[in-house]
Amino acid sequence: MSPSPGRKSWKKVTLTGLAGLALAACASGGRAPISYASRAPAAAIVTLTPSPAPASAVRAAPLDLTAIPYDAATVPLVIADQPHSECVPYARLLSGIQIWGDAVTWWAQAAKIYVRSGRPAPGSVLVLRGYNDVTRGHVSYVREVVTARLVRVDHANWLKNGEISVNVPVIDVSPDNDWSQVRIWHVPGDYWGGRTYEADGFIHPYRLDGATSVSG
Repeated sequence: MSPSPGRKSWKKVTLTGLAGLALAACASGGRAPISYASRAPAAAIVTLTPSPAPASAVRAAPLDLTAIPYDAATVPLVIADQPHSECVPYARLLSGIQIWGDAVTWWAQAAKIYVRSGRPAPGSVLVLRGYNDVTRGHVSYVREVVTARLVRVDHANWLKNGEISVNVPVIDVSPDNDWSQVRIWHVPGDYWGGRTYEADGFIHPYRLDGATSVSG
């Protein structure tokens, strides 16, 4: 695929028209906590195809953490010249999911309000939970489901500078393909980050009472 593995993908671009974001805590104490994998992720990932393959076929394919998980049309970017934000207001703006408070509280808050699941869908919010420090968390907006084990997300403040990153690949590295453990593409370095993050799952923009989620 283009670009080549050695290509540096940390591009700063200028976009206009994004509304200013009200700041709110992404997590008490910083970005999402991590657990360092004690072994290599389960024999590893899918080779990307232009269109998502059937789930059964994808799960049977070996993982490949050496492949570049994007093409020229979906290069991960860190956006400059935009209002800085924390992860919570940015995920709320994009998804329309009306939850406030620290990211670490989102999964529990959604329990009686929104549909939750262990499978991603476009428009859902991926919730990373606390691990060694239960006061931390992170939320990301799922832009696209590429395969059963790969999604692209847009999120804010992942690099802890309030920046907005888009088209960021996230890979499921859990042994059972249940999205309980993920790794995040490191945009500045153009490689898979070496840390394994614990995840609660996905909050979908569908209210349990049948009401419509409205962005704002």
